[in-house]
Amino acid sequence: MTVPGRRSSTFIRLLRSGFTDPSAAARLLDADALAAVRTDPVLLDALGATADPDLALLGLVRLAEAQPAEELPLLLDTLVSAKPLRDRLLGVLGASEALGDHLARHPRDWQALVTYEAADLHPGLAEFEQGLADAHDPVALRVAYRRCLLSIAARDVCGTTDVAQAAAELADLATATLRAALRIATAAAPEDARQCRLAVIAMGKCGGNELNYVSDVDVIFVGEAANGTDEGKGVQAATRLASHLMRICSETTVEGTIWPVDANLRPEGRNGPLVRTLSSHLAYYQRWAKTWEFQALLKARAVAGDEGLGAEYIAAITPLVWQAAERENFVADVQKMRRRVVDNIPAAQIERELKLGPGGLRDVEFAVQLLQLVHGRSDATLHSGTTLDALHALAAGGYVGRADAAQLNDAYRFLRSMEHRIQLYRLRRTHLVPEDEADLRRLGRSLGLRTEPVAELNKAWRRHASAVRRLHEKLFYRPLLDAVAQLAPGETRLSPRAAGQRLEALGYADPASALRHLEALASGVSRKAAIQRTLLPVMLGWFADSADPDAGLLNFRKVSDALGKTPWYLRLLRDEGAAAENLARVLSAGRLAPDLLMRAPEAVALLGDAGGLEPRTHEALEQEVLAAVGRAESGEAAVTAARGVRRRELFRTTAGDIIASYGTEDSPAEEDPGALVDRVGDAVSDLTAATVAGALRAAVRDHWGETLPTRFAIIGVGRFGGHELGYGSDADVLFVHEPREGVDEQEAAKAAQTVIAEMRRLLQLPTADPPLLIDADLRPEGRSGPLVRTLSSYAAYYRRWSLTWESQALLRAEPVAGDDDLGRRFIELIDPLRYPVEGLGEDAVREIRRLKARMESERLPRGADPTLHTKLGRGGLSDVEWTVQLIQMRHAWAEPGLRTTRTRQALAAAHAAGLIPTEEAQVLDEAWVLATRVRNAVMLVRGRAGDTFPADARELAAVGRYLGYPEGRVGEMLDDYRRITRRARAVVDELFYGA
Repeated sequence: MTVPGRRSSTFIRLLRSGFTDPSAAARLLDADALAAVRTDPVLLDALGATADPDLALLGLVRLAEAQPAEELPLLLDTLVSAKPLRDRLLGVLGASEALGDHLARHPRDWQALVTYEAADLHPGLAEFEQGLADAHDPVALRVAYRRCLLSIAARDVCGTTDVAQAAAELADLATATLRAALRIATAAAPEDARQCRLAVIAMGKCGGNELNYVSDVDVIFVGEAANGTDEGKGVQAATRLASHLMRICSETTVEGTIWPVDANLRPEGRNGPLVRTLSSHLAYYQRWAKTWEFQALLKARAVAGDEGLGAEYIAAITPLVWQAAERENFVADVQKMRRRVVDNIPAAQIERELKLGPGGLRDVEFAVQLLQLVHGRSDATLHSGTTLDALHALAAGGYVGRADAAQLNDAYRFLRSMEHRIQLYRLRRTHLVPEDEADLRRLGRSLGLRTEPVAELNKAWRRHASAVRRLHEKLFYRPLLDAVAQLAPGETRLSPRAAGQRLEALGYADPASALRHLEALASGVSRKAAIQRTLLPVMLGWFADSADPDAGLLNFRKVSDALGKTPWYLRLLRDEGAAAENLARVLSAGRLAPDLLMRAPEAVALLGDAGGLEPRTHEALEQEVLAAVGRAESGEAAVTAARGVRRRELFRTTAGDIIASYGTEDSPAEEDPGALVDRVGDAVSDLTAATVAGALRAAVRDHWGETLPTRFAIIGVGRFGGHELGYGSDADVLFVHEPREGVDEQEAAKAAQTVIAEMRRLLQLPTADPPLLIDADLRPEGRSGPLVRTLSSYAAYYRRWSLTWESQALLRAEPVAGDDDLGRRFIELIDPLRYPVEGLGEDAVREIRRLKARMESERLPRGADPTLHTKLGRGGLSDVEWTVQLIQMRHAWAEPGLRTTRTRQALAAAHAAGLIPTEEAQVLDEAWVLATRVRNAVMLVRGRAGDTFPADARELAAVGRYLGYPEGRVGEMLDDYRRITRRARAVVDELFYGA
């Protein structure tokens, strides 16, 4: 009798044996079918050793209850007396609910686990064919298949075979199954069989002898007409046989299904014929095949049907596979393939993905296959379809470091073991790590993790996935460094030819120069060279992700040469996680940012500071510039200091823009392009204003001390006043002055003229820093008018002579430097002009439209494509800005929100006021943002301003990468630009021209 409040000894023992529901387990042990063995201590210990004791006991009870009465004693006697059978049977029942169901339906199949001979320990294709020999219909084939699968699972969960051997056995069983299915199909249509020769080529994991428990079996069918048969009829007969084979394996019956047979890796995929002749296959591969198709053919293996035809197929395609690296588009194809396709994985699942997630199985498999393609053309030892065998061969040949290969081998085996045990439970095709605690516990215990199975499993999984992530890139690049550094005697190294092949395959256009840079950076025994050898494998991968890897590596060498002796530089890159990747992105994204960095390499420090790439405020910039000017002894020295600040801050802005546009491994790219445009526009405009203020202070101090004889203000107009300056923009300004009391007007005017001339001279002095051009052509009367006017002169001009276009130009006027009060009074003067009461009259509207139409026909450069010109082209900046400005001049008098110098703010205000419908406002905003980003991209990539896309292919690709288009998608980028701007032009025609 059990004392109330105390657990029974059976309950406690079951709990200690690993049962999670001891009460239910006790009831199952009391089942009549187990009466003869329920008190046997060996049984309980054996159940406790399984992955899931509760599941194993339930499966055992179901199996025992399903036994014919006369056969039950045999099962129970064997169970308690034969340890091999006990371990196998209970191991399977504790790991696989699906195989437990199979045994309950077919209670005699447990006897397949009794034999324990040498052939049974490691069966091959012949043994599996024998196991399926009596299956003459799809249902019998399924039963026999699962009986064979039962033996594979038993060896797997008991540790008799390792994961690679289990995967090879599964591939052999699949081969035997395909042969049996073809035998059944042939028996059903003997006439078809007489008319053709049909070979089944295994692909994917089946072809590579590394199949999962539940996976599509990828195949390609090759058919030929039999002697005396018309080719067309022969291929049709082969197609019928192939289709029947696929149905035999794939269709669901009372015994379920085996696995889908997938023929989509054939030429033209599902759009191509199911069966082709050998000559048709070869013609396709020689003319049309893509690089990924040759990558897939790495694993091709003839497995069923006509052996001679299968052998001919393999012999014919093998040379094509190993010549793939010599194809014209191999580099671009490889760069596309290297970017893991995770877009289709739901965000909630990506961290649980064993196959496609970061650090998953696909990373290892892809890396190995790519290295095989690159180096297998000259080394036949790499010609293996099995991932682990190929990895071993790569290490033996020096193509992969031995330590890296060993780590990847361990990680791959662990991840594949996880995948096997997850699929074995219910025999379902999945690559997701379960979330349920009980599932994780079973999974951990099945892998031998018994103390804290869930915690230990998660720790081991993350460790191995992290190792794969870390090694994935280094796998490509570390041997390159070993090849040039030559530090470890006795280690097999890449030959210069092999190193060049690899660099070329990874996108480097000049492998010889790249190897020289690597040698200069990584050779020697110094601490600096040792750190570089740690950094470079990852840096090279980041460079290869860009449109110009060669430039990235060259720039990195230049920066390293300039800073290599400073103690903080390499330490920053090594220890600050983001700094190295940020630097790689910046150095390989174009010319502008590296050029700015080369002039002051110490700005690299900004890349390691979490807030280092955030633009500084206008107040902070102006304060620093004016302080630097105040410390300088001359005007030249003062503006040199101000331009130095500008250079550093331009680098900060360009670097932040590039990194936000590209994204990093830890931080995705900014999804709102408008936010990027606004940040650049504000940052460059504030920086320009601070620089102009510094130049003004320097010019005044050199000639007049602290006070100029006339009050002087600089008004920003155009993009400057609109806070929309790009990297290549000039500073459009107006100059206004007002003589101080007692100062003669001519003296004041001369002083103002002198200040302007001196500012321009100082800002354009030839130095290492980029010049700042000041453009005053938007002043009254343009270039024909005086460079500077008094406030009263502006008032008189605007009162008598002002033209409509001048009022329009004033829409973006804003004081940027000089006398604050004078700047404010200038704005008060022009407000009635740019925001006329009751809006523009019809005559003024017609004049603006006429000017715009004339500008479109006259100012577009000769030969320029009007669909791709960002400023003056269809739906470009000019179209959007003139449309918004017309709305401002017509309605800003009544709508205060329209009184802004910023295009996007004015557009948003027009929408809020109901002047532009939502869709039209979005279309205009999208076009304006895109055109602005293209201009910024051109400057970043080429180092000089431009209003249209570059003609050079590599520069065009770099613009595409900045805009978020992967390698090889520049055509899509140009199509998108044309589509977006075409829609914008339709809105402009309606809102601006009244069409």
